[in-house]
Amino acid sequence: MTATTPVGRSATIDGRVELPPGTAPADGPFVNEDLLPVPVDRRRWTTYNFAALWVGMAHNIPSWLLASGLVALGMDWKQAVLTIALANVIVLLPMLLTGHAGPKYGIPFPVLARASFGLRGANLPALIRAGVACAWFGIQTWIGGQGIFVLLGKIFGGWADASAVGGQPWTLWLCFVLFWALELAIIYRGMEALRRFENWAAPFVIVGALVLLIWIAAEAGGLGPLLDQPSKLGWGAEFWTVFFPSLMGMIAFWSTLSLNIPDFTRFGAGQRAQVWGQTLGLPTTMTLFALLSVLVTSGSQAVYGAPVWDPVALAAKTDNVFGLLFALVTVLVATISVNIAANVVSPAYDLANLAPRFVDFRTGALITGVVGVLIMPWKLTETPELYIFTWLGLVGGLLGTVAGILIADYWLVRRTVLDLADLYRPGGRYWYSGGWNPAAVLAFLVGGVLAVGGSHSAPGKGPFPEDGMIPFLKPLADYGWAVGLAAALALYTLLMRAKARADNEVTLQ
Repeated sequence: MTATTPVGRSATIDGRVELPPGTAPADGPFVNEDLLPVPVDRRRWTTYNFAALWVGMAHNIPSWLLASGLVALGMDWKQAVLTIALANVIVLLPMLLTGHAGPKYGIPFPVLARASFGLRGANLPALIRAGVACAWFGIQTWIGGQGIFVLLGKIFGGWADASAVGGQPWTLWLCFVLFWALELAIIYRGMEALRRFENWAAPFVIVGALVLLIWIAAEAGGLGPLLDQPSKLGWGAEFWTVFFPSLMGMIAFWSTLSLNIPDFTRFGAGQRAQVWGQTLGLPTTMTLFALLSVLVTSGSQAVYGAPVWDPVALAAKTDNVFGLLFALVTVLVATISVNIAANVVSPAYDLANLAPRFVDFRTGALITGVVGVLIMPWKLTETPELYIFTWLGLVGGLLGTVAGILIADYWLVRRTVLDLADLYRPGGRYWYSGGWNPAAVLAFLVGGVLAVGGSHSAPGKGPFPEDGMIPFLKPLADYGWAVGLAAALALYTLLMRAKARADNEVTLQ
C-alpha cells in the first residue's frame, strides 16, 4: 500500500520510500542501475544479516592488530579493551544516523551525498572514501597473502627460500595474487553472494579466535599469566597521552563505514533490522574480539618474553599441522569477509557514481582491486605508531568531516525528507551551483583543516613535522575525528540555515 507525498515520491506504509515509474531519468550522467533505489520488495536484509555482516567484518587481522597494537604500545588488557569498547560505542551513533537513509530510500552512500554536496559535488566525498577503501583493500589483501605464505611455509617448508622478485620471495607474490583473485571473484557475483558468505563466515571466525586463545593459554599455563601482564603506562599522564589518539584511531577504523553504511542498509527490511543488527553486531563483536586479541597478545608476552601482535606470526609458532591448516583457513575467511564488505563494496558504488554510463558495480569492484595493488599501502602496518596514529588518525579526521556534513544535512536541515527523483535529475533542488553545494565544500575544507592540519609525528616515527603541519592546530590533532565531525556539522548547519533565510527573504520580496 502506498501514499503519495508532497514531493511527488511514493512511500510505503512502513515509511520505506521508492520511486514511482518514470519519475527519475531512465539514463543520463547521474544514473545507472546500481545507483537507483533498491525496490522495496528487494529490501530483505534482516537483523541477523546485519549482525552477521558486522561479526564478519570485525573479526579480521587488522582489527586484531588494533587491539594487540595497544598492548604493544604499553597498555594492559583492561586499558586496551576499554579503549576499543568506548570507540565502537561512539562510532555506532553516526553509523545509525547515516544508515537510516538506506532502508528508507534504498540509496547508496554517493547518492545520499548528493543531497548535501550536490550531484557533481558528491564525487568529492565519494572519491575520498573510495581512495581510503582502495588503500585498505591493499593492506588487507597483502596481510591475507602474507598469512597464506607464512602458514603454507610452515606446512610445506622452503617457501621463504624461493628466489626474490621485487625484494620478496616469488611464492609470497603468488599467494598475494591468488588471494586477490579469490576476493574479486566473490564480489563479482554481487551483494546477494556477499550476504550468504557473511552468514557462515561470521561464526567460523569467532571459533578460530577462541581456538587461538585456548592454545596460547595452554602454552602460558592457564589464563592467569594472560591477565597478569602489567600496564607499562599506568593510569597517569603517560596513559592519557596514548589513550586519546588511540581512541580516535579506533573510531577512525570504522569511520569509513559510518559514511558508506547506506550501501548495505539500502537492502534492509526496515529501520529495526539495521538499528538492532548494527547495535548487536558492531560494539559487542569488536569488544569481544578486542578482548580475545589482547589476551592472546598478553599470553604471547608471557610465553615468548615480548608481545607478538600479529596473529599470523603467532600461529606460525606452532608445529601442529592441523593447527596450522585451521589457522590458514581462518585467516582466509576472516580477511575475505572484511575486505569484500568494507573495502570493495563502497568504492564500487563510488566509482560508479563518478561515471555511471561507463562504470557499474562490478567494473568499480575490479578497478578497486587494481588500484588497491598499485598504491602498495602495506607498509602502513609495519609499526603500531604508523598504523594507529598516522594512517588511522589522518583518515579519521577527513572522514569525520564528511560524516558531520551528511548527518547535518539529513537530520538537521532536511529532517530525513529527500526528493528521490531530484537526486538523479540535473537542475533539481540538489543541483545548487553547477552541481556543487558551496556550503558543503566550505564546511569540508574548514573541518578538514581543523581535523588534520595539526598532524604530527614523533622524530623518526612518521611523515609529519614534530610540531605539526600547522603548529597552532597541533593540540587538535589527537581528536581529529571528533573535531572534524563537530566543526563540519556546525558550520554546514549554520550556512544552510542562513541560505534558507536568504531564499525566504528573496521570495517575500
